[in-house]
Amino acid sequence: MNAAIVGCSGDSVAAQANFKAKHKLNFPLLADTGFKVIEAYGARRMKSFLGKSFLGIVRMTFWIGPDARIRGLWDKVTPKGHADEVLAAIENEQA
Repeated sequence: MNAAIVGCSGDSVAAQANFKAKHKLNFPLLADTGFKVIEAYGARRMKSFLGKSFLGIVRMTFWIGPDARIRGLWDKVTPKGHADEVLAAIENEQA
């Protein structure tokens, strides 16, 4: 599809390496421990769990075109089936 996949989280480089190996991922994972990229993309925000609020990272997907413009945005992603959803959007654009 002429696309690249990159993951990013606030975890350390070591934690990212362990996660990548455990899940047998074939794309790079970036460690943004200072949350600069995460905050720039609006993926760090207030969340709540069991009645408590906390600052957390929201799982999101950005489809960025070769012109550096955001072509698609999926907010609050659920991993199951998400890859197919993104692939369908890219295929539709290229059709």
